[in-house]
Amino acid sequence: MAEKREIFTAKTIEEAKAMAAQKFGTEESRISFSVIEEPKKGIFGKVKGEAKVEAVYEQSKAEAAGDYIRTILKNMGIENEVKVTETEEGAVIEILGDTTGAVIGRRGETLDAIQYLASMAANRGDKDYCRITVDCCGYREKRKAILEELAVKISKTVLRTGRTSALEPMNPYERRIIHSAVANIEGVVSKSVGEEPYRKVVISSTAPRRERRDGYKGDRGDRRPPRRDKKPGEYTPRSMDMMKTSFEKDYKRPKPEDSNLVEGDLYGKIDI
Repeated sequence: MAEKREIFTAKTIEEAKAMAAQKFGTEESRISFSVIEEPKKGIFGKVKGEAKVEAVYEQSKAEAAGDYIRTILKNMGIENEVKVTETEEGAVIEILGDTTGAVIGRRGETLDAIQYLASMAANRGDKDYCRITVDCCGYREKRKAILEELAVKISKTVLRTGRTSALEPMNPYERRIIHSAVANIEGVVSKSVGEEPYRKVVISSTAPRRERRDGYKGDRGDRRPPRRDKKPGEYTPRSMDMMKTSFEKDYKRPKPEDSNLVEGDLYGKIDI
């Protein structure tokens, strides 16, 4: 619980109590009041002085987180409504309004930062942890659907190719969504690797890599033959034949018996 304590001054005690309830955003019955000074009546019934009341309000962690978020938005120049709903696990705080882009940020980074700061403010100095979830215009559900679809798509690719696939770095909340989605797909498993804030999910196939008859162990669906390293100086006729010119292909070396030919016989064998 977070405590709010403040002194309010008004013409009457009732007005001071009403000011406290409005300032704390709650009912008077939830506030403890101590009268410090009452207005005094003077001559002819004229009231002198003002009433001073000390108001003490025991705030829940969820309410403290909500107030903290309102302060952040005010400093950002945003006047969105903040709705706090307490749950068994903690609290869900919704930011409602039109200025959602600045609140959510790129892939929810700003929203995650607000959630982290609000959680730290609410749980400061207390052993009992309260989980604070901050959402903005239903962004969390939309992002969850996108991540679940991504997990299914990547898993199908891993099943088809047998290759391990690593996703982009994500925060713990989004990684849990991926792990949960992969757990429902047979033949693949997932794990988180790396250090924050670059920790990411890796999806792998549980099926063994297929072994070819020629002993080559490759990824499933890989049809490439194994590479054979050529020895230094090794003659490869096929490759040499491909480098020959048309003249070299048509030219035939003289037979041994041709060396005994005289000049006239040699020229007689040439078709001029």
